[in-house]
Amino acid sequence: MAKTIKVLGQVEPLAATLTTLYFVPGATSTVISSLVVCNLSSVTTEFRVAVRVAGASITNKQYIYYDVTIAGNDTFIFTGGISLATTDVISVYCTLATVVFNVFGQETT
Repeated sequence: MAKTIKVLGQVEPLAATLTTLYFVPGATSTVISSLVVCNLSSVTTEFRVAVRVAGASITNKQYIYYDVTIAGNDTFIFTGGISLATTDVISVYCTLATVVFNVFGQETT
């Protein structure tokens, strides 16, 4: 089994648009070590993060963060462990198009 520590995804989604941050490739499992959300504007906004098992359509039960307020020019950092299997998806959403998302972790193939 090969293990690779890397930047798994980076996105700057459009406002009010659910966007894929990371999709687990075939024959791969992943452990997310950190998720960084950065508001590039001086205006306060909100964001959401969901884990969609096997790429399922979005439902309320998949959200791990929902309408979290992030102040202007601020950064939110989650450090922990989220285990993902093949075809799982991390999706993100922000109220304004001023937020960027970065996810870091380890893929095992």
